[in-house]
This record gives sequence, C-alpha cells and structure tokens, in this order.
Amino acid sequence: MAKDHNNRTDKTNLPSRHVTIGPARAPHRSYYYAMGMTEEEIYQPLVGVATCWNEAAPCNIALNRQAQSVKLGVKTANGTPREFTTITVTDGIAMGHEGMRSSLASREAIADTVELTMRGHSYDAIVGLAGCDKSLPGMMMAMVRLNTPSVFIYGGSILPGRAPAGADVPADFANRDLTVQDMFEAVGRQQNGTLSEEALEVLERVACPSAGACGGQFTANTMACVSEAIGLALPNSSSAPAPYESRDQYGKASGEAVMNLIAKNIRARDIVTRQSLENAARVVACTGGSTNAGLHLPAIAHEAGIDFDLMDVCDIFRDTPYFVDLKPGGQYVAKDLYEVGGVPVVMRELRKAGLVHEDCITATGESIGHELDLIERNADGKVIYPVETPITATGGVVGLKGNLAPEGAIVKVAGMSAEEQSFTGPARVFESEEEAFEAVKKREYKEGEVLVIRNEGPSGGPGMREMLATTAALSGQGMGKKVALITDGRFSGATRGFCVGHVGPEAAHCGPIGLLQHGDMITINAVTGELSVDLTDDELAARKADWKGPKETIYASGALWKYAQLVGGAQKGAVTHPGAKEERHIYMDI
Repeated sequence: MAKDHNNRTDKTNLPSRHVTIGPARAPHRSYYYAMGMTEEEIYQPLVGVATCWNEAAPCNIALNRQAQSVKLGVKTANGTPREFTTITVTDGIAMGHEGMRSSLASREAIADTVELTMRGHSYDAIVGLAGCDKSLPGMMMAMVRLNTPSVFIYGGSILPGRAPAGADVPADFANRDLTVQDMFEAVGRQQNGTLSEEALEVLERVACPSAGACGGQFTANTMACVSEAIGLALPNSSSAPAPYESRDQYGKASGEAVMNLIAKNIRARDIVTRQSLENAARVVACTGGSTNAGLHLPAIAHEAGIDFDLMDVCDIFRDTPYFVDLKPGGQYVAKDLYEVGGVPVVMRELRKAGLVHEDCITATGESIGHELDLIERNADGKVIYPVETPITATGGVVGLKGNLAPEGAIVKVAGMSAEEQSFTGPARVFESEEEAFEAVKKREYKEGEVLVIRNEGPSGGPGMREMLATTAALSGQGMGKKVALITDGRFSGATRGFCVGHVGPEAAHCGPIGLLQHGDMITINAVTGELSVDLTDDELAARKADWKGPKETIYASGALWKYAQLVGGAQKGAVTHPGAKEERHIYMDI
C-alpha cells in the first residue's frame, strides 16, 4: 500500500479514515492513545479480529487463545488488530429443550453484531474466529455482507474420547473413539434399559476430552470444510483439532493473509461467488456433511445477492460422489481427516472428477486451482477414498420435493443403502418436539410409521429447532431404521436414520405438513427425490380451507418474537433481511 509523506498508510479508500485521519478525528484518536496504541498503529489499517469466545461450551473456549495468534499475524504484516467478541449459542447444550429455539436465531445475531461493530468502528478488514454450528455461517455471512477483505478461521474440532480400559460399559462403547453423538444415543439406551446409569456416567466423563467442536462431520466441521472450499479460510486450516499448536500457526497465517487481501483489494464477494458456493456444496456432499449446510449456504449466498437456494444445493449434492468416511454416517472424525491431508486432498479428488471450479479466488489471493496444484498427498483409501471408487456414487445429502414439500426438504443418506432410502408408512403426527420425544421415550409409536414433528419451523417454532434428542433416542432403542421422521424443523448434523428436515412451507405458513392427520400415507424416496402424501389436490385444498391458523407460541415479546416476525422460509436459508439485491451501498465503499 502506498504511504503518504508522513510515512503513514494511504487510507483514501479504507473505512478507518473516518476515525483516524484529519484534525476532526483528534477526539477519536485520543481514545486509541488511551488504549496504549502508538501513532504508527493508529495510522495503519485497522483489522477487526472477531471471535465467538465464551465459556458456554468447549467449541468456543480456545478461541481467545487463537485470536492472539491472529493478532500477531496482523501486526507482523503492518496492520493494527482490534479484537472484539460476539455471542454463540451452542447446540449440544441447547439441544432437547427450549434453549434450542435460540440457536438458529443466534446465527443472525452474530452476523448483525459483527456488522454493527465493524460499521461502528470503521474497521478495514476482518478475521473471524468461530467454533460452533451457527457461529461459523454467522461469521461468514457478516464478512460477505460487509464485503471487506476477510479471512475466516475455525476454532478446531474436539479430540475423540474413549472409555478407560476396564470400564464397566457395553462392549460397543469400549475400545473405540467416542463423540457427543454417542452420548445422545447412550441416553436412548439408558431409557430402554440396555445401559445402566452408572455406565452413562462413565461415558459422559470421557466422551468430550478437550477444547473444540464436536468431532464428527456434524454441522460445525461441515461448515469448517465449507469455509475452506468456498475460499474464505486458508487451505487445510479447518480440520486441525483445537488443542493442536498448529491452530496457532494457522491463526498467525490468517492475520498475515488478511493484510495481503487489503493490499490487493480482494474482498469477500470476490471470493464468495456462485462457483465457489458450488465448490462448497460439493465438499459437503462428498464428506457426508450436515443437512444444515442446505440452510447456511443459501444464507451466505443471500448476503452476496446470489440466487442459490436449497434445491440448488441439492442439485449439487445429487451428482457428487460420497467418498469421505466420516461420522455420523461413517467411521472417522475430523482429527483423522486432518492427518490424511484435510480438505485440500478431498478437493484434489473432486478435481480429478472435474467437479471443482478452479478459477475461484481464495483467502491466499491465489485461485483454488493454484492451491490444489501445490498438494502432493493422495487419498489414503480409508478416510478419503479415491473419487474413482467412492463409498456411494451420489452425495450424502438429498433434496426432496412433492405435494408434501412444494418448496422442498432435505434428507441425509450418507451410510444408508439404496434399499434404506425409500419408506412408505402412515403418519403419526406430533405438534412439537417435546410431544414426539415423550412418545418415543414411552415407545408410543409403531415400526413402519412416519413420525411427523411440526410447528418447529423458523417462524412457527420459533427458531427451527434440531431434533437430535428424539432421533438419538430412536437410534438407542434400535428403531432408527424402522421408522422415518419428517419435520419443518431441522435435524442435527449428528442425526442418523431416515430423517427429513426443512420441509417447506412450514406448518405455521399453512404448508401441507400442517394439514396432515394421523394415518395419512406418506412416501419418502431419496432415490427419486420424492416427499408426498397420498392425498389429492382437492383433499389438501379442503383441509387448507379448514385450517385454524398457526399454533400459538409463548414467545410474544423479546428476541424470538422479533425473529419470528422477520424470518423467511428454510428454502432460501431462513434469512431475516432483504440481502445484497436490495442494498444501496457497500460498507467498504462508504
């Protein structure tokens, strides 16, 4: 960057000129001096280092340590880092109770608060650190919304746990890696009498042994892989576990990288394009990633003014081979992926099949094709299969449509045989997750039924809760493949079994899911992409005419009321504002 005659950075085109340059900004500069900043630091580019650090859960606890490495990188490259924090709601602790209603809404709060902090203080660029499910897309949404030079860095995954030798636990929990998914399923086992409370207490002490996000290819690790594939994160930065010192090296490199992006004026929307979104969807599909990517990728696209909805994501999933054997559908965890080369090796395999847009720019300032040219490692054949011999020929996540889901729905099929991917059965309708969980706990359902959980959509919930407690209980009862579930809410990235989420329109908007009755015959076919109910258009219209309106909730004020008023459908990412198509300015150009 050019320097003026006082050897200061030329801030003519940087937002921080509004708080650092000229006599009128002397009061502003006095605040910076009060914090110990030097004259040189004040006149350098100001880089927001945004973290979701908190003591809510292990996924966030290491972020403040990693932020110091990022700040060191920014300083090394002649920038001035300004650290700030925002919220997170951690799904594993919010799961299974009213707290889960806050989860998806927290994604918007993260994006909004990061935007407001950046705007309020006129920072020139951002490095965002996030560790938990909604904080990753929330941080990336803020970057794209602001359209500043941006680098994302994941806080890293947790290490797998293991029961101690000789512990009194069932054989299928001994001598193998454990994740929090096993704990939710262990609850189901304890409830049906096949696991003692004492064994449950042993497992809960060892399942999560360190800092970091849930270790399987659940939502956090899925979106971490997205951050690399979309280009906002440095290559191979996403899969190193949180306790590894290499995370600090990636942090420093990310701080240096953002200064390079400022120098080259490479902004978030130069990186996040329709093509890079498609690259990201490919990586989700081939790793058997979380269905929540079908919610978050459209939301990130929305911030850039790109049309890329749930069905567009599913189109990519449909013709992408599934070849990375990660939990919950497979055997391995994020640490194992890191040890065999991480996302770059995965993308190298995709490139062999012609499934990568190589011209997309990345946070390095170079194209993804250039970065993949530097990779020498090949698929190991255990964690990452060669793309020529995938686990299955199509992606681990499939889109569904039909008269029960005119706007679409999504189902995760990673690890399921073709025979397991179709299901027809009578509906058993529940008006909430709690009602369904109680029925499952008491085994008040029958093999062959389709359990319908409605009024859990973005607006009707409010908050589009995940249903891991219910699905894990079914799995623990040995019924995970003997019933199917559909919901206008979400299923967790850790969900197993035939579980359809994001059904739209949701019940609160008089979608067909809100018109179902006990015994209606439902067909789910992930091979053909069908989700239908055996009712004629006339029968559905008659039920719609008799619809009594959305189920009333207890949220008549506060943040969740506000969210319910603003939020749109799941098909377009459950977003709460008009997006880049309606914007009249770009923050970076003010």
